[in-house]
Amino acid sequence: MRNLLSEERRAWGIFVVVACALAFALAWQGAASPQFVLFSILQYFATIAPVALGLGLTMIAREFDLSVGSVMSLAGCIAVIIGTGDPVMGAIIGIAAGLAIGLAQGLAITALGLSSISVSLGVLMTAAGLAYIVTGNLTVSLGRPDLSAAINEPIFVIFSWRSLVAIACVAIAAVIFRWTRLGADLIATGSDRAAAKTAGVRTGRMVIAIFTISGGFAAASGVLLTYGLSVASPSGLTDVLVPAISAAIIGGVSLAGGRGSPMGIAFGTLILCLLNAGLNALGVSPTAQQVILSAVLFAVAITAAPRFHRLFAQ
Repeated sequence: MRNLLSEERRAWGIFVVVACALAFALAWQGAASPQFVLFSILQYFATIAPVALGLGLTMIAREFDLSVGSVMSLAGCIAVIIGTGDPVMGAIIGIAAGLAIGLAQGLAITALGLSSISVSLGVLMTAAGLAYIVTGNLTVSLGRPDLSAAINEPIFVIFSWRSLVAIACVAIAAVIFRWTRLGADLIATGSDRAAAKTAGVRTGRMVIAIFTISGGFAAASGVLLTYGLSVASPSGLTDVLVPAISAAIIGGVSLAGGRGSPMGIAFGTLILCLLNAGLNALGVSPTAQQVILSAVLFAVAITAAPRFHRLFAQ
């Protein structure tokens, strides 16, 4: 628990620094109203946070779900195609497809002893291909501008239904992780799987559950985003993987497994959103933004290394 709290404090500290930098950038450029900026940041948070949360949980279990971008895109395409006649049914089937894909991945990894990277890479390509098939390689319109406006309509000035759903997902995951045994079992699964099994943790079921959740979160994000845009494209959402990984790592999730938390991932996502908003306010080019983000990730990785802490402890 102490390590968990320290990771969240570190993410909170980075968040405060980046938030101050964003405030300076916006003040320097005389940007739009703070309410509009916060609304835009939370809209981007709504896109990345559920995906980063699902992916981050698999990383805590010392696994890796590379398929989240394609699952997000496929679910959005399915939802829009079906949702033209019945938006609720379209959303249900789209999210169910993501849950089914995640469940299939978890079963393949545990039952067959396969690497999560190889399985999720295969699913990434398969889901991407299915998205092209179901849409006929075309951009599909939902044809419901009223629904799109309702999903993106400001609530309490800075929120929308999309951002509130993302915040609710993080809050529920954080409560379960912190106050139930599932959080400790997940950390144990990622730290030492053999020792976790000896202690009675059902690691196989944990991996299956985490991949199912990851698929469901990615699908939910895809459905909400495509409904908000009122269109779906088979290639429109596949670039979410890198931001999701970045958010998880910045939020304190270790690639070696056994470390991280939903709140840390949420802070990491907010940091990424603030960086994006600040760099856009300063007029930094997309290429330079990628370089800056890479430098931030590198710095976070160095400061999280055990040898780095031992060096300063001497």
